[in-house]
Amino acid sequence: MQFQINQLHFAAPSVFVWLGLLFLVAIGFYCWTAFRRATRPVRTGSLELLRFLIASLVVLLLLQPEWHRVINPTDEPEIVILADASGSMTTVDAPENPDGARPKIISRAELTQKVLETEFYLPLLEDGKTTVNIETFGIPTENPEPGMQPGTNLEGALSSLLENRPNLRSVVLLSDGEWNQGKPPVTAAQKFRLRDIPIFSVPMGSEVRLPDLDLVAVSAPTYGIVGENVQIPFTIRSSLDRDLRTIVRLRDSSGNEISKDLSIPARSTVYESILYRLQKEGSNTLTLTIPPANGELLPDNNSRQFTLSGKPEDIRVLVIDTLPRWEYRFIRNALSRDPGVQVDCLLLHPKLGAGNGPDYIQEFPEKTEDLQKYDVVFLGDIGIAENQLTVEQAELLKGLVENQASGLVFIPGSQGNWLSLLDSPLGDLMPVLLDKTQPSGFAEATASPLELTTEGRSSLLTMLADSEDQNPAVWSSLPGFFWHAPVLRAKSGTEVLAVHSNRRNDYGRIPLLVTNRVGSGKVLFLGHDSAWRWRRGVEDLYHYRFWGQVARWMSYQRNIATDQRIRLYFSPERPKPGDRVTLTANVFDANGAPLKEGPIPLDLTQPSGKTTRIELKSTEAENTWGTFNAQFAVNQAGEWKVDAYLPGESSDAPQLSTVILAQDEQLEKVGQPAKLDVLEELASISRGQVAEAADLPGLLKELQLLPTPRPQVIPLRLWAHPAVAIVLISLLGLFWTGRKLNGTF
Repeated sequence: MQFQINQLHFAAPSVFVWLGLLFLVAIGFYCWTAFRRATRPVRTGSLELLRFLIASLVVLLLLQPEWHRVINPTDEPEIVILADASGSMTTVDAPENPDGARPKIISRAELTQKVLETEFYLPLLEDGKTTVNIETFGIPTENPEPGMQPGTNLEGALSSLLENRPNLRSVVLLSDGEWNQGKPPVTAAQKFRLRDIPIFSVPMGSEVRLPDLDLVAVSAPTYGIVGENVQIPFTIRSSLDRDLRTIVRLRDSSGNEISKDLSIPARSTVYESILYRLQKEGSNTLTLTIPPANGELLPDNNSRQFTLSGKPEDIRVLVIDTLPRWEYRFIRNALSRDPGVQVDCLLLHPKLGAGNGPDYIQEFPEKTEDLQKYDVVFLGDIGIAENQLTVEQAELLKGLVENQASGLVFIPGSQGNWLSLLDSPLGDLMPVLLDKTQPSGFAEATASPLELTTEGRSSLLTMLADSEDQNPAVWSSLPGFFWHAPVLRAKSGTEVLAVHSNRRNDYGRIPLLVTNRVGSGKVLFLGHDSAWRWRRGVEDLYHYRFWGQVARWMSYQRNIATDQRIRLYFSPERPKPGDRVTLTANVFDANGAPLKEGPIPLDLTQPSGKTTRIELKSTEAENTWGTFNAQFAVNQAGEWKVDAYLPGESSDAPQLSTVILAQDEQLEKVGQPAKLDVLEELASISRGQVAEAADLPGLLKELQLLPTPRPQVIPLRLWAHPAVAIVLISLLGLFWTGRKLNGTF
């Protein structure tokens, strides 16, 4: 039960009252004088009375009147025990018996339940004047709405108690202080302070990380080529107080296992990767694990599962050069003998004309439908000149990379023909700046090897050994080169994988192996012509592996989802809810020519089962390459199925189907330290206390000494109410109209 009292209060200081009275006296004198002098006393008297009424209302509003509704509680004061049940409470870092020699570690949720089972609050009920209620917040819903992640709104849980419980006297908060939704909890603490209701915080969980190895994330690609290595990056976070040597194991669904030795510094995060060779087509479920370390208290987060699809490969490569130099010959041999690569060669010899023989073509593919079939194009020591490439052909190659997601590899030579490419449309694609005054490059008296950069040591392109640990030793043992291109520096935004081991210039180490993304495709620059020397003593082991990896890496995006008539790729490859995914499709007609007229119909099926029809449209006036684009927003995690159809062709079955896997970044983090600073701030601002779970009996004394709740005052600011403003404006309008009718100006 509760009852209320209505009261009128003025918030202005007393000096405003005296000034208002003086103002009213002056207005009253003026009104009386005007009435005495009036020729129409009735009308004028009414207007002056209205004037005095308006002035009185203005003075009254300047005194800031407020109508207070005072609610005096008559029910028993209520104490609420608010228990956190959010996902972060599953973290196992709470000691069940902190006084023991080796306390048992349980989850925060289990500790909360054990605290409630003690019924520590029963003494508060003995006097019969206090009510105790237990509430929980942050409980994950069983079937959340699509795109809605379970989270912790600590401020909302506290503020709702103020709104719904008028007899609230205090709150005992059992929580880890974690919040990831709503306003900052300090907002609720300020409301509690104004109501003189203290919050007593009882921390659940440890303020520091317990000794633990946490396999935080595995960032596997969408698919891999059967029979080839796939690089699988992962992240491990250690809260151990010592350095650790351990073994990371990767097991597939067939029971095959590979391992990697790993050194993890104390209290650090390690970003590493492991190589896996796909053995079969289709979806593969893999498990990455790290063994529990001595002294580790939380072994449950040492493993992660993910899926990886195996696909057969069919990579089309075009190699273009002028002279049959050693680099050209051995690249041709390496790619021709690769069972997953189909290679065509165009050798434009300056004196002998086009080369002839197996795997040779006689002229540059002038039609887009002939050129678009190539996934990767190698450009050797060839440029823009008679009997070489034309400007129009360079423009076609640029369009192939930017619009068809193909790869372009620059392999310059000592003839210097390739320098003329800088003044062609391909100049913008070159990932390095070159010294045009040195068309012949630089000769070396002694062999100089390449030296991997930090990016190069972790790149799949430069992985020549069977394991990452052995890879640096392999590169240091490779024979060096005696010539290199006149490279000044890498362009901004590129990735330098290897540099000259012996030479520097004004910009630093000379970059000789550089990659970059251009439009939808990729480019690679190798600044020397001696990779063929890597065969010395080991035959084709490293040379073939390197160029095979180049072909596969540069054609990866292009082959995410492909069909004879549609090629579909998307970015980002593994989106998160909230991201916008860009879909790009290259579409061809029945003859293999790029389709110029759209749009391309596409059915997008969400993880919830809802299907939406969207259209991919061309953004160019002349759609030379048959490129169509669209975007959509990811609002939920799971598998997004994409079904693409050919325009104008009636078919029940889609021409191409693929799946985009959206990975959710969980709001509720398990394994994070408890946020004791949040709990301390809540208690401090609301004039409460922080107590450990073991100290709850002592907390009862503080709760029993709490005074009765203060009356709740609900103010209504009359001086700022819209209705008052309407009345004042209406009176002013009536006064002005009356003056006009009375002939007063």
